[in-house]
Formats: sequence, C-alpha cells, structure tokens
Amino acid sequence: MTMSVHTNTGAMIALQNLNKTSYEMQDVQNRINTGLKISGAKDNSAIYAVAQGMRSDIGALDAVKNGLDRASTIGDVALAAGESISDLLVEMREKATAAMDPSLDAFSRQAYDSDFKALLDQVQVIIQNAEFDGANILNGSITGGIEFLADADAARTVTLKSQDLSVGGTIITLAATASLTSVTLATAAVTAIKTSLENVNQALANLGSDVKKLEAHSGFVDKLRDSLTEGVGNLVDADLARESARLQALQVKQQLGVQALSIANSQPQTILSLFQG
Repeated sequence: MTMSVHTNTGAMIALQNLNKTSYEMQDVQNRINTGLKISGAKDNSAIYAVAQGMRSDIGALDAVKNGLDRASTIGDVALAAGESISDLLVEMREKATAAMDPSLDAFSRQAYDSDFKALLDQVQVIIQNAEFDGANILNGSITGGIEFLADADAARTVTLKSQDLSVGGTIITLAATASLTSVTLATAAVTAIKTSLENVNQALANLGSDVKKLEAHSGFVDKLRDSLTEGVGNLVDADLARESARLQALQVKQQLGVQALSIANSQPQTILSLFQG
C-alpha cells in the first residue's frame, strides 16, 4: 500500500464502516422508539402496503361493530318493552276475567274498568318510549325493520325486523277504547287479550331471535378485527428484545469503528519518521 499524506485509504475505509454502523444504529433506534420494524413505505414498500390495507379493513370493521352494537341495543330496548307489555297483558286479562262476573255491582265493575284502562294506557306509554338513538321498532314508525352493515366492504347487511305493537293493530288486537263496563265488553276484551298475548309472545320470540343473530355476528366481527390486528402486528411490529441486543452490539461496533478511524488517521504520522535523521 502506498504511503501518502494526500490519500489515506485506511481512514476512508474506516469512515465508511463507521457511517454504515451509525446508519444501522439509527435504524435500530427508530424501531425501538416506534415499536415497529416497518414504520413507513421506505422500510419495506410491499409489507407496508399490505399492512395499510389491513389497517383499512380494521377501521371499517370498527364501524361495522359500532353499528351492530347499536342494533343490539335497539333490540334489547324493544325486548325489555315487549316483555313489560306481555306482563301488563297478563294483568289486564286478570282484570277483564274478573269483570266477566255478572254478580259484580256497579262500583266494583267501575274499579276493574279503571284499573284495566290504566294498564292499557301504560301499554301505549311503553310502546312510544321503547326508543334508542331515535329508533323505535315497536310503534309502527319503521316498516320492515332496520338494516345494519355486516362486513367491511358494505356488501352485506343484517336486519333487525320491526314488530308493530301498536294498540288496535295486527299484534295487539285489543282496541284502545276497550272497556269492562259490561259483561259483554269484558268477554270481548278477554278474547282480544288472549289473542294479543299470543301475538306479543310470538313477536318477542322473533325479536329475540334477531337480537341473538346480531350479537353472534357482532362477536364474529370482533374476532375478525382482532385477527386482522394480530396480523398487522406480525407484519410490522419490531421484536424489541432482538433490537435491544442488536443495539448493544452496534454500540460496541461503533466504538471499535471510532478507534479504527483514529488509528487510520494517525498512520500518516509514521511518514515523518522516514525523514528523521
């Protein structure tokens, strides 16, 4: 090797290696700081693109999950209201059956009628208040039901079907003007209540089935979202234990590189000894 004061090949090689070590340390420190081995497209463009696509799906599934949770709550509110209405119909049947007794005096019949009408009013109050987030599937304001997104592509939906429990309707056939002021009216009320009770219980069964389906699908979406999140982690998360060990090795390597560069820089000093007498 030519000894020259103009060109120090050893120093250049030592500096190149030191710069390479410094770059590797910067890369490792970035992984440790972010916790990611792929934090941007320049780290690995292909994996970054795949991870971003999966993150997009996760965000979409978050929206789907929120919608399904809202659907379940709407259904739960409707179920609670329907069960209360069923209980009230049972009480109303008891009052109406008692009012069928022809031996009742006017005062007793009026008392039964007042209790009956109070219960009927309560049924209507419950129906109108069975609402969550602006949605009421019991008062007839929604025809058919409400559709909710079922997947991240918005290609499929699940339906929470409405059950119109309006008094005097197809489910609760009992008229809003029903009365127990006579045996004939009480007998008609009992017949209507029995039919209404059967219809309400069937409507509750249908509604319960829908809510169960929504909850099952919500659980699936939750698991799918967790699986995608785990998949993204497998692609881009850094192994911090490995990065810590690598950082320590690079620190030692950097120190050695600095010493090597110092030795290489002092090499031209030996030229002076050649000219000493």
